[in-house]
Amino acid sequence: MPEVRRATGPGRVNLIGDHTDYNQGLALPMAIGLGVTVEFHRADRPEIEVTSTAFESGVTLPLDGSFDPESLALLEPRWSRLVAAMVALARPEWGGSLQIHTTLPVGSGLSSSAALSVALAEVFGVSGPASVVARLCQEAEHRVGVPIGTMDPLVCAGGRRGHALLIDFSTLETEQVAVPVDADVVVVDSGLPRSLDHSPYATRVAECQAAAAVVGPLGLAGDADLIGLRDPVLRRRARHVVAECRRVRQMAEAFRRDDLPAAGALMNESHRSLASDFEVSTPALDDLVEMLGRRPGVFGVRMTGAGFGGCVVALSRPGAIDPDSLETPSWRVEASDGTLASASDGAG
Repeated sequence: MPEVRRATGPGRVNLIGDHTDYNQGLALPMAIGLGVTVEFHRADRPEIEVTSTAFESGVTLPLDGSFDPESLALLEPRWSRLVAAMVALARPEWGGSLQIHTTLPVGSGLSSSAALSVALAEVFGVSGPASVVARLCQEAEHRVGVPIGTMDPLVCAGGRRGHALLIDFSTLETEQVAVPVDADVVVVDSGLPRSLDHSPYATRVAECQAAAAVVGPLGLAGDADLIGLRDPVLRRRARHVVAECRRVRQMAEAFRRDDLPAAGALMNESHRSLASDFEVSTPALDDLVEMLGRRPGVFGVRMTGAGFGGCVVALSRPGAIDPDSLETPSWRVEASDGTLASASDGAG
């Protein structure tokens, strides 16, 4: 093991397929160039000193700490809890100092936590395919009280430059789908930050679990299965997941045909479903989707991520949206390599 290990975990933007991962459904995210870089300086001591350029205070974490959910809930500063969970699960052989730097805006919905966790997995020596890394990072998030699925860490680890990652969460099988070269993908921050552990995210997970107890995993269900759901709220939640998985398949096919208008129409449908059936949008997100969608050359716009704030993603002709002209932070992004591809190329 070298004296210093570096890794960058990319953020991700989900093009379509939100709230499907924990329902054994489908999604089509891509890793992006914005990310979280960690630098681990190895030392022969039994703890890791952690600092972040995004926060003033740091923390010292013992290598032999159990860091169960109860002890993690008491750890301060709050941002260090995910790092502690990764230390407990990855079990690095060496202590030392760890510096964290991010170009991802925290709370934007671009998966800064998954970017951090996959980068930590790399520098702590976790080996295996993207699915193994994703499962470990998912467990770390669960330990800190965020019941995420595997989408974010899976694409942050297994993304490939120029491609979106079609994920089947019932099997964790993936397929690289080329993003059309004549497409612009622009991410726009709504200006409303969100944190999954302080939002109704866990409530949506519980509602989907309640629906699945009646009809089976929602990502594997069909329209006919919804008849068995008498509760109108659970029926709406399930209807979104069933329709969203269908849209994911159709959008992957639209990309293969280089049919950007069809892909954009599916994104628009997805946002309407997330806003009405799944109720995870906000007025700020809806207004942003409407404003961007009126621009010439824009094919489709939708909120991206778990919702309750964060960003929208737009698919357009090149140059149709100038990020510098918008009132909130915005980025033109391209599909980038995940940590495993970067490591195989000798980076990090």
